[in-house]
Amino acid sequence: MKKSLCSLLVGLCVASNSLAGTLYTSFPETVYPSEKYVFYSHGLIVEGENVMPVDERWGVYDFIAVRQALQDPDYNLISYHRGENTIADEFAKKLANDVRKLIARGVKPENITLLGFSRGGEISLLAATKLRMDKINTILLAVCGDFIKEHSEYSGFGRISSIFETSDFAGSCQLLKVRNKQIQSFREVSINTGKEHGAFYQPLPQWLGQVKKWLKATSD
Repeated sequence: MKKSLCSLLVGLCVASNSLAGTLYTSFPETVYPSEKYVFYSHGLIVEGENVMPVDERWGVYDFIAVRQALQDPDYNLISYHRGENTIADEFAKKLANDVRKLIARGVKPENITLLGFSRGGEISLLAATKLRMDKINTILLAVCGDFIKEHSEYSGFGRISSIFETSDFAGSCQLLKVRNKQIQSFREVSINTGKEHGAFYQPLPQWLGQVKKWLKATSD
């Protein structure tokens, strides 16, 4: 009886160590092949020392609150704080390499998502372009403004989802479907908060709920 109880407790301990829902601020030392992994990349204003910067027009970008709100038992969240003057192409290479490391350790491509807002979304899109993997998921938040229109190297790949705010300068990402016929799937929704780009500065339910719905459903 004691042996059975001990075996059960050991089993529970092992299981608890592999449960999803962990927030990583650096690449995880231990990777669980059966779990989902989401990379969240923040906007430009957070690059540097301040994790709660204030924009004169859109207010506080609460990076900490957004990151906490994105956590979920269905997946592990990896969210780096980029330094000042980060070069987009170099960071996109890092994200792409991190995705490859997850795959090398047994994680299925369809269980990996690159999620990014604004500048972070541009980097996520560029990483997906470098990876050129059909089953990688990319979720873009307020990304497709004039910069994307003018830079064809940001073409995306695999499965792309997009959310944009109707009052924002960053609008629909439909142009990506025209730009790259190798995009496997594309879906997009709009939100209407009147908060322009600042709609994504806080974990508002209008976009957060849709993102989590997609993340929970993403898998073959």
